[in-house]
Amino acid sequence: MLYYLFEFLEQQYQLPGASLFQFQTFRAGMAVLLSLLIAMIYGKRIIVFLQAKQIGESVRDLGLEGQKEKAGTPTMGGLIIIMSTLIPVILFADIKNIYIILLIVTTVWMGIIGFIDDYIKIFKKNKKGLKGRFKVLGQVVLGLIVGATLYFHPGVTMKEKDGTMITKDFKVEKVIGKEKKSTKTNVPFFKNNELDYADFISWAGEGMKDYAWLIFIPVVILIVTAVSNGANLTDGIDGLAAGSSAIIVLTLGIFTLVSGNIEFSSYLDIFYIPKVGELLVFIAAFVGALVGFLWYNTFPAQVFMGDTGSLTIGGVIAVIAIIVRKELLIPILCGIFFAESLSVMLQVGYFKHTKKKHGEGKRIFLMAPLHHHYQKKSYHESKIVTRFWIIGIMLAIVSIVTLKIR
Repeated sequence: MLYYLFEFLEQQYQLPGASLFQFQTFRAGMAVLLSLLIAMIYGKRIIVFLQAKQIGESVRDLGLEGQKEKAGTPTMGGLIIIMSTLIPVILFADIKNIYIILLIVTTVWMGIIGFIDDYIKIFKKNKKGLKGRFKVLGQVVLGLIVGATLYFHPGVTMKEKDGTMITKDFKVEKVIGKEKKSTKTNVPFFKNNELDYADFISWAGEGMKDYAWLIFIPVVILIVTAVSNGANLTDGIDGLAAGSSAIIVLTLGIFTLVSGNIEFSSYLDIFYIPKVGELLVFIAAFVGALVGFLWYNTFPAQVFMGDTGSLTIGGVIAVIAIIVRKELLIPILCGIFFAESLSVMLQVGYFKHTKKKHGEGKRIFLMAPLHHHYQKKSYHESKIVTRFWIIGIMLAIVSIVTLKIR
């Protein structure tokens, strides 16, 4: 809203300073400051409201140290993250930008699914919450919307890499890349750091590349579902999900910066994605909201994000990664989420296998997800969270380094 207001003031009245709002970095800076302030100031009011309405966490007895003290702590704190993200985005971002629209839809959509899940747990006294099939259905529908939009929308384009050619008279000329629709994505260790989803279907015959959406959209659905569930599983101890997510989103902000700048993308030999630079405003607001939420979520937590927050965080991270064509880096960048999800799958799979084979189920970990394993080994929550953050930073650095791997 302010973006359009100051654009109008600059064009009509040449208002001094109005041109600042044309700079994405300025608006991103304003967005992160505002989101921090909203989360820290109004976050407290939301916590008080949740306490007054007795919207508290019901904790199952898992035999973990300090677990009983968490009972009654307000949950649904993800509302703080959502509110602190959307308000600055609406004020400072170009909300006509297709990427901004997609992320707003993602935030609201996943927020609603998480809210319903938390509502059933708290008010219906059903600890299982929203049935798994409905939760997955919501994630699949979002993935379908995101995948179809990115594939078919005319505003979603990519600029071909500039190159050189030798003319008939043996002169070297510069070839300027064209802006076009593409199913290519960046991935390290591949030729030219590229992978084209269309190649997975082109073998079926001539013209089959036009049906690359049959590959692309299911991949998007898988990524959205996997990352949102991974974030959900990571949200088990104070500050872990919010802090890890802030590191991931900040790294995606770096990817967005270089992918949205034609000079940086040319130097790093990655795709230049027109209009994607506007995501910096959303990412800045999202990081500010996560850090502001951490003010109240670090040990001992005054509020939990609940599924309202964790599902939203995972969905937003997945969609940003897909937009900037770094989705195949998710196993590295979101390594914490990946490890948490993998620990649960291994634990459940091994338990079922050994029970079927020996009549008694055995476990790989003392408890899953992975952070509970370390709690069972008597590590303090703060130590586990801090060390996971450090690992998250290392994985972020590795992800950034892959930009120059050939």
